[in-house]
Amino acid sequence: MNFQLDPDHEALKDLVARFVRDELLPLEPAVLAREAETGRLALTPEEHARLDANSKERGLWGLDAPAEMDGIDLPVVAMVAVNEEMGKSITPYELPPDSPNLRMLLKSASDAQRAAYLEPYARGETVSSMAISEPGAGADPSAMTTRAERDGEDWVINGRKIWITRAEQADWSIVMAVTDKSKGTRGGISAFIVDKGTAGLIIERRIPMLGGHSTYEVVFDNCRVPASQMLGPEGQGFAPMQARLSSRRLQMAAWCTGIAQRALDLMCEYAAQRKTFGALLADRQTVQWWVADAATRIHACRLMTYEAAARVDAGDEARVQLSMIKVFATEMAWEVVDRAMQVYGAMGMTKEMPLQQMANNVRLMRIYEGPSEVHRWVVARDLLGGRR
Repeated sequence: MNFQLDPDHEALKDLVARFVRDELLPLEPAVLAREAETGRLALTPEEHARLDANSKERGLWGLDAPAEMDGIDLPVVAMVAVNEEMGKSITPYELPPDSPNLRMLLKSASDAQRAAYLEPYARGETVSSMAISEPGAGADPSAMTTRAERDGEDWVINGRKIWITRAEQADWSIVMAVTDKSKGTRGGISAFIVDKGTAGLIIERRIPMLGGHSTYEVVFDNCRVPASQMLGPEGQGFAPMQARLSSRRLQMAAWCTGIAQRALDLMCEYAAQRKTFGALLADRQTVQWWVADAATRIHACRLMTYEAAARVDAGDEARVQLSMIKVFATEMAWEVVDRAMQVYGAMGMTKEMPLQQMANNVRLMRIYEGPSEVHRWVVARDLLGGRR
């Protein structure tokens, strides 16, 4: 088993690391000050445009998009390396396009949808969102109530979605809706592409979240879309969804590894400088153990994430492994950042330092894409199911 990245992928990892160091880290003070003042973690349009231009010039767009769409077609393993480096900064910037929705469209888009939606998206020309969760449904898709009913050559969507990221900025959204209630999640839920500005698509409110992040509640009131906007076969909305979920969970695990690594680096740097009661923090056994435990768990998380990514590259759905790393990575990063904040004392609590924002980001990830409890259930069910 090879535990080394290919030389080309290692070079790409270094290129992304330089982009983070040169472009994202210098923006952090302004981003943190803005969040403290306005309650929103965001870049200015000028900052975002500058990052877009810089990252595109460095060849960092479309990393895992198909070559025929001007992408580099990187394997999932290489994207783990990219996302670990990106996770080291709290500056809210992602390299376009967003991989999870790209993966879903690659699995299910028709020829017309590939031309109209996938290709511009792969080139970084559009922004998308995903509307799955509902009030009262949460992580349980069987409780979904948003309905889509056929009316001639159209589908009419009615219902409500919540916790939708980028809903206000999205040029189009992938919307999950029940098309056959009798079949439920086994053939009764379909996916639709809904364009921004479609009549009946109502962004009802912005929901402020931890750390200046935002999600949205969206209402569909007789929202009419052509039958050609159905993504994949009727009733098969959850089949391509697995590709999206795999991509996001691997992405999150890599981000958490990067977050934890930066927190550990900050902890080591400060512990070697700060004295209390005549001794360096680095000489305190408690701090030494925190550092050793953090390094060990980061190493384990990194290996677990690469192993799961290799499975996905080989065509394995790796659902159990992805659930394992979703739990392990988010809870590992939460503890490492918490220890780093403890080492810094009161300074670690300030909004002038990135640690508190790193903690906020990790705490959100412990809920998004399935809470830890659901993923533990997936693992346990796999282990115990065959013993009954």
